[in-house]
Amino acid sequence: MIVLVLLSACNSKPREAPKIGTAYAGPANLKLHKDIDSKSATVITVHHGDKLEIVGQRRRWYRVRTAAGVEGWTSDRELLDTAQMRRLEALAKETAGMPSQGVATTFSDVNVHSEPSRRSTSFLQIKEHEKVDIIAHKVAPRGGAEPKRELVPPKPPPQKPVKKEKVGSVPPPPVPSPPAPPADWLELSKEHDPQPAESNSAPTPMEDWTLIRTENGQGGWVVTSALYLAIPDEVAQYAEGHRITSYFSLGKVPDGDLKKDIWLWTTSDQLGEDHDFDGYRVFTWSLRHHRYETAFIQRRERGFFPVMAKEGEFSVCLERGDGSRVRKRFVMMGNAVRAAGEKPCEKTVEIEVPPPDAEAVKEQPEQPKGLVERMKKRAEGLFGK
Repeated sequence: MIVLVLLSACNSKPREAPKIGTAYAGPANLKLHKDIDSKSATVITVHHGDKLEIVGQRRRWYRVRTAAGVEGWTSDRELLDTAQMRRLEALAKETAGMPSQGVATTFSDVNVHSEPSRRSTSFLQIKEHEKVDIIAHKVAPRGGAEPKRELVPPKPPPQKPVKKEKVGSVPPPPVPSPPAPPADWLELSKEHDPQPAESNSAPTPMEDWTLIRTENGQGGWVVTSALYLAIPDEVAQYAEGHRITSYFSLGKVPDGDLKKDIWLWTTSDQLGEDHDFDGYRVFTWSLRHHRYETAFIQRRERGFFPVMAKEGEFSVCLERGDGSRVRKRFVMMGNAVRAAGEKPCEKTVEIEVPPPDAEAVKEQPEQPKGLVERMKKRAEGLFGK
């Protein structure tokens, strides 16, 4: 009996801490530490999307357990909740078939965020000179509020015990009669316009964000100022201080052994605008002067993505003075650009980040079509698949 007790004691394992929540690794490589200190020893490195069990919490630090049973500490900013992970997966699926608005690159490593906010989790890095596709544009408050999420479900409020009425107790006194209304109750019932409150607070600074798609199909948000479009310098030199927001090749012009692209671009005067571009321009290659020259230019517009382009034609979605939007189509006739009609352009909204509610977590067989999917279908209707 003593031998059996000793053997069972030697083989017993320490009891695992109970799971109190579920999270996913946010960064591409996440180090789990031995203690609540980013400088403490690393016990294991997990990768973006790895599912983790939360087994402990100390303020903004969480103790998590991997599928292999290894436990370690990490900051809450490095974790995604279930709703955030589902939104990232949906974003990658929606952007997979979207038309690129041009190829961009960077001069240094740039963080890709799960949402258009610097305080959101960065799950990926664009390396220096790596190329990505531009998909959409959004303006959001600088800094922004920290994204709401639920890593550990809140504890249900304690139920108050129901007091039992004592048998034979004295009943409560009767409710007194309500007071009579004031004599001028009709005048008091009229609606009065509230006086506008004087606000001395400065306007909230805004920041431009770009939705990008990497070569392996991942979608995410990047600060727009960290990107520059990879249009050739022989065309980019004509930007005249404007910011190039998208560009496309409309075909090629043979010049001896060379084949020079016909370029379309859209530009914006500055960052922080609530539209995607305010001008567009077509450059053709001059066989006489062997340089790029302007074939068409339009300014002082309010334009919105996506710009649709293929060989010999393009269309842009513009806002009229009454707020309605129209898609104007143009075709190339030699080196000239000619209008080819217009039709209503569906008024799109900025890509919104849905709240991490319970519905976002549930697995559903069919999700309603989002903005990106509608834009994809509209593009197929314009130019075919």
